[in-house]
Amino acid sequence: MDLEKLCRQALPIILKTGEFIHSEMPKVTREDIITKSLNSLVSYVDRTAEEQLVEGLGKLLPQATFLTEEETITTQHSDLQWIIDPLDGTTNFLHQLPVFSVSVALQHQNKTVLGFVYEVNRDECFYAWNGGGAFCNKKPIRVSPNSQLSDSLIATGFPYHDYGKMQAYLQVLAEFMRRTRGIRRFGSAAVDLAYVACGRFDGFFEYSLNAWDVAAGAFIVQEAGGLVTDFSGGTDYLFGGEIIASSPGIQAAFAELVAPLEK
Repeated sequence: MDLEKLCRQALPIILKTGEFIHSEMPKVTREDIITKSLNSLVSYVDRTAEEQLVEGLGKLLPQATFLTEEETITTQHSDLQWIIDPLDGTTNFLHQLPVFSVSVALQHQNKTVLGFVYEVNRDECFYAWNGGGAFCNKKPIRVSPNSQLSDSLIATGFPYHDYGKMQAYLQVLAEFMRRTRGIRRFGSAAVDLAYVACGRFDGFFEYSLNAWDVAAGAFIVQEAGGLVTDFSGGTDYLFGGEIIASSPGIQAAFAELVAPLEK
């Protein structure tokens, strides 16, 4: 499988879906918003975007199956599987806040080999293929060379439905406030990870995420020279609901501060 060629073929499909999302932003009304569960929102835009991606990517790899957030296609498993979040940052989108993205990853035999995060508003598409490095709009990207936690800018996501670790999370947040340059919460884990990959953020952590939130971004971080683990330093970040991504220079100190959130 020629991953670089497949990347070039998939890019226009993802960009076209992003253009659709951006065009619909001023049209969505409160009547279009559906609450799936506590603080989990969706609209026709998410579902139509997912259908577009499934149709386009399905033509590229007819043998591949899909794992998708909005379940517009039945989830099946195979050696090749696309993992799709058609609109990561739906709440931002519905409130017309400009941080949301399209996130698409391809797995081969349970290993991610291709990833795309398209930040729609800045028209920045981050992507990578296995062994090929990471890119943003055709330019190579790398994680931050920073080795000092005190000089680091950190990203996270606030708990919005799972409050079981709230006190530990607030403890961790307080330590990061004291020991880093600052903390940001943008509302799209895929974008946060892409920004770690290109060095804008030095690190990112969050819990209660799904595979479609992190599959593409985590892979791009790794191809950009970064490290990705779960809270205990293991590899169960895709389906384990917790993730740390950072540049190698701060990884040990970063993971130490996040340790109170371990399972």
